[in-house]
Amino acid sequence: MKRIYFLAPDITVTRKIVDELLLARIEEKHIHVIAKRGTPLEDLPEANLLQKSDFIPAVEQGVALGGATGLLAGLVAVALPPASTVIAGGVLLATTLTGAGVGSWLGGMVGMNVGNRRTKEFEDAIEAGEMLVLADVPPERVEELEKLIKRHIPEVEVEQTEPRVPAFP
Repeated sequence: MKRIYFLAPDITVTRKIVDELLLARIEEKHIHVIAKRGTPLEDLPEANLLQKSDFIPAVEQGVALGGATGLLAGLVAVALPPASTVIAGGVLLATTLTGAGVGSWLGGMVGMNVGNRRTKEFEDAIEAGEMLVLADVPPERVEELEKLIKRHIPEVEVEQTEPRVPAFP
């Protein structure tokens, strides 16, 4: 899946585009709208915490850093005299998994409180009343859907990225 995102000038245009995306068989769970705080979105699919924050990238970074730290701690523990080589594998595995778990938990906590880095450039436009639409679409349909969007907003710049979505539904 590719994530396309673009700014829509108001709720009327946003609703038309979302309706056309739905008619183009893009499921509602793959469409997310970010608007200024307090803006009623009515029946539009509002972005949730995973789209508005850096939760997923922060968890990924936490797993990597925590796992590496745990591995180093395990290596230090094995190097100290009381640990024997018989249990060395268990010590390394335990410290690495513990470090990865703690790192992912702490990373997730930090990530929930940090705004999404990919949408930072749109903050001023969102505060001015525009709406940011994110849609996860099959890569082979990106061009077709860009044309659909440009019928409503000819001057729009549709940007693309890989979505950061969890492996679970």
